[in-house]
Amino acid sequence: MFYNERMFELISDLTTMEKLQILADAAKYDVACTSSGVDRKGKEGFLGNSVACGVCHSFGTDGRCISLLKVLMTNHCVYDCKYCMNRCSNDVPRATFEPDELCQLVIEFYKRNYIEGLFLSSGVLKNPAFTMERICETLLCLRTKYRFNGYIHVKAIPGAPDELLSRAGYLADRVSINLELPTAQSLSKLAPNKNFKTILEPMEKMTGTIAANRIAMGKDARMERSSINRYLSGSIFNSQTGSGQSALSGTERAALESGDKLSLPAVARGMGINRPFAPAGQSTQMIIGATPETDLTLIRTTQHLYKNYDLKRVFYSAYIPLNEDSALPKLDAAVPLLREHRLYQADWLLRFYGFQADELLSESRPNFNEQLDPKCDWAIRHLGQFPVEVQNASYDMLLRIPGVGPKSAKRIVQTRRYAHLDFDILKKLGVVLKRAHYFITCNGRMMYRIPIEESYITKCLTEDNHKDNWKVVHQNERYEQLSLF
Repeated sequence: MFYNERMFELISDLTTMEKLQILADAAKYDVACTSSGVDRKGKEGFLGNSVACGVCHSFGTDGRCISLLKVLMTNHCVYDCKYCMNRCSNDVPRATFEPDELCQLVIEFYKRNYIEGLFLSSGVLKNPAFTMERICETLLCLRTKYRFNGYIHVKAIPGAPDELLSRAGYLADRVSINLELPTAQSLSKLAPNKNFKTILEPMEKMTGTIAANRIAMGKDARMERSSINRYLSGSIFNSQTGSGQSALSGTERAALESGDKLSLPAVARGMGINRPFAPAGQSTQMIIGATPETDLTLIRTTQHLYKNYDLKRVFYSAYIPLNEDSALPKLDAAVPLLREHRLYQADWLLRFYGFQADELLSESRPNFNEQLDPKCDWAIRHLGQFPVEVQNASYDMLLRIPGVGPKSAKRIVQTRRYAHLDFDILKKLGVVLKRAHYFITCNGRMMYRIPIEESYITKCLTEDNHKDNWKVVHQNERYEQLSLF
């Protein structure tokens, strides 16, 4: 449609190093600050392995080492998404990797110990099917010709045929399909070439395929998560069955019963590839700050995705003003990094602390106080439930106390069976008393005599968080990809 054949021919004259500079820089807007989520030992005759905590965030300016080669297959794109630097209407340098060229780059970087794995995304070249076919060709080449056994995270292209999405799932460890924006109205406004149907349909099929594959391997249908989830009576994930496995969600059950899932591609059978389907699960990404949705809308969308699509992670990407458009914030608008940080903290509360989206926020107060972490914000809004007596509070209630995490809550429950708790013991158990002391009592006494008033506690906690908040806002002002050299 907007594809220019002459332009593609000219770009092919670039050297591999020039392509890498263009496409690695263009990949910095795809977010995946996560560990690999999959364990795989090395094999004789293969290169690399994968350790669940061994692949770290590859994008930042604070000196952390890069463990993933984070790159685009191409930054040519036929779409004209208003928020994207690589949209077809922008005049930017363009480049495209050939599949074998990118494979050689990955292997050479791995041999030099620059990387542990690959994060591969792409613009849409010609059409989704053509682009996805080139991505799958690259992955197949890496796994077979170069026998690469390391971690691969691939961004799937919505609208690509099921056969190609299936190939990607069997060749990669994690597959992402970006939701981009939290509502259909915002998506149609800023990305007129995309729609929720083409995004959610393959996401649902991925969910069904992952569930079916896990059941066939004798595992729980849902993705593994921290063992603490089984203690949470109010978790957004389904309650546990008697066998210790979680029940299937409606989406998973419907997909399994109706056969609405991706099939094993013929190429995998023919090439002798014996791999689980997306063992590290699937994830998605939402842009925040480009449209006026509230935090309540964002975490409701997140909760829906976790419950119905069993996503491993939902990533948030603070909108960086790149393009001038009446539908977008001004170019001098501040990047909402602190808001992004609060949403990640709220996401953690949904997944591991038993909170529901409508508990954290309400229609009357639809946004977090950016100066406080969401757990403190919730506690201040519900002071009627505090102070909590730690000597007899339930595990679920302990998790709701600011400064008390899953590990320290579990230690409290275990320790109080044979000892009376005091504040010194709580500190040794890992409780952050700087925040917790406003909300707890030990044997009927508070740590200090303080008024249980919203304004007073808010002021104290805001002052305590001031330094950390400043670091979040200023830690990434350059928004550049780290150099591999």
